Amino acid sequence: MNPIWVALDTPELGAAEALARAVAPHSGGVKLGLEFFSANGRAGVERIAALDAPLFLDLKLHDIPNTVAGAMRALARLQPDIVTVHAAGGHAMMRAAKTSAPAGTRVVAVTVLTSMDSHDLAELGLGSFTTAQLAARYAAAARAAGLDGFVSSAAEVRELKAAWPDAFAVVPGIRPAGEAPGDQKRAMTPREALAAGADVLVIGRPITAAPDPAAAAHAIAAAL
Repeated sequence: MNPIWVALDTPELGAAEALARAVAPHSGGVKLGLEFFSANGRAGVERIAALDAPLFLDLKLHDIPNTVAGAMRALARLQPDIVTVHAAGGHAMMRAAKTSAPAGTRVVAVTVLTSMDSHDLAELGLGSFTTAQLAARYAAAARAAGLDGFVSSAAEVRELKAAWPDAFAVVPGIRPAGEAPGDQKRAMTPREALAAGADVLVIGRPITAAPDPAAAAHAIAAAL
């Protein structure tokens, strides 16, 4: 499987469709997040799904277990390949998400957002943890709840995969060498992340903001 999944973080349906078509030959699938879903809803997701690209719904579900279970059942018709939930929602919520998901959908838990660092954790009263320690706790909770894997930065993925070898590891915050990190505080190159144990590399702006997204995706894939 091509590990590159392209993040279509745009509210514009036409732009997302054009990007999905352009990168399809050079990627493993496309990721649709809150920005796209808030603007286009399920109908927009169905338009992208009709292009036959594997689909990653990065909605980061986080609510009481009953609500998350209902949301997952509502998404079932879309047959997503991957759906995210927040590990901070706890065991019951994660378990409800997994038991309500379609059989072919991998449910993965977001550990610590790649835009956060130790300063952010301290502001939230979590200063006694490093990002790696907190990510490890969340990944362990996701495993206990029966999820398929986790989302973490590349900085944590090696340790998390060592503790959970069969986890499906999704790694955002990927930046090819020389690319500006933007709002990603714990970024790595695609090659580094794969070597650390990532199964999926989520790459957005280095591809979607490039003058030629297809060429950018091809270059990253070729380098791997």
